[in-house]
Amino acid sequence: MFAQEKTEKATPKKKQESRKKGEVAKSMDVPAAAILFFTFLSFLLLGGFYKTHLLSLFGNALEDMLTMQLSAGNVHRLFSDIVLQWLLLIAPFFLITIIIGIVGNYVQIGMLFTGEPLKMKLSKLDPIKGAKNIFSTRALVEFAKSILKLIVVGLIVAWTLWNEHERILALSSLSIEQIFSFAASLTLRLGLLIGGLLIVLSVLDYIYQKYEYEKKLRMSKQDIKDEFKKTEGNPLIKSRIRERQRKMALQRMMQEVPKADVIITNPTHFAVALQYDGTKMEAPVVLAKGMDYIALRIKEIAKEHDIVTMENKPLARALYERAEIGDAVPTDLFQAVAEVLAYVYKLKRRVK
Repeated sequence: MFAQEKTEKATPKKKQESRKKGEVAKSMDVPAAAILFFTFLSFLLLGGFYKTHLLSLFGNALEDMLTMQLSAGNVHRLFSDIVLQWLLLIAPFFLITIIIGIVGNYVQIGMLFTGEPLKMKLSKLDPIKGAKNIFSTRALVEFAKSILKLIVVGLIVAWTLWNEHERILALSSLSIEQIFSFAASLTLRLGLLIGGLLIVLSVLDYIYQKYEYEKKLRMSKQDIKDEFKKTEGNPLIKSRIRERQRKMALQRMMQEVPKADVIITNPTHFAVALQYDGTKMEAPVVLAKGMDYIALRIKEIAKEHDIVTMENKPLARALYERAEIGDAVPTDLFQAVAEVLAYVYKLKRRVK
């Protein structure tokens, strides 16, 4: 029962699979709030730009319409100027929306391209599942979040208007230019305040979305074991494969023992088989080595093939510990090995 409880953090593989499906921790409010804030900030920074193109759009266009001679060429030129001024006027909004939209999503989820969410799935049309989503905890949180944003925006607007109520009541005595300037300034201030606070709320929402995402991906201990078996393979099968590989390596090593010139022993714990061919080798080579049972088996094979076995405890231990199968004898052991080989060659000549 405890093994099935989802109490463990998701593995990197589970997160990667979820990411490929387009399931990531993301708040849609982050780019939306940032776009609102930077749009109003652009009014503050690019006020002269907007003013110039607004006057050009409405002032020059109206003047041209009243004074120009009516012809196809003049109408085409006027229409082209109006379209150009509109494009220049709304260009900053498009740039802000595109740049902030890309950056806002990249900061949250990084670079991600997947068409998985666009695939048609009949499960999305399940009415029971849809009803569960409507009355789920997530839906309640989204509703509470919307109410909180409305309250925050309402409080900001009410607080700002209350602080300016005296100037608002005095607007009737001001000129049109002063009224427009005051309204623009007040709107700009409200936009920056609301955008800034919505950015703060969106960051908190992102933290919550990340928590919910991690919670959704949690795994049970059994899930982790099953994933490990799928990715790494069954430990029992892997151990059998390793055991089979060891047996095959041991068999190949034993097949090389008959080629040895001498077997150096401990005499019971270690056995090292050496071969030396002066025409092909610069130094003697270790053909096989082993301890305990393997050492005994090497000596048995050597006896079957009339290979000389010599007892030299220090040399046998040193060769076993410092030389791998197929390696040449270490240089500092050349003298000792050369003496052994010289004795073996002398013994073989006597036998002949």
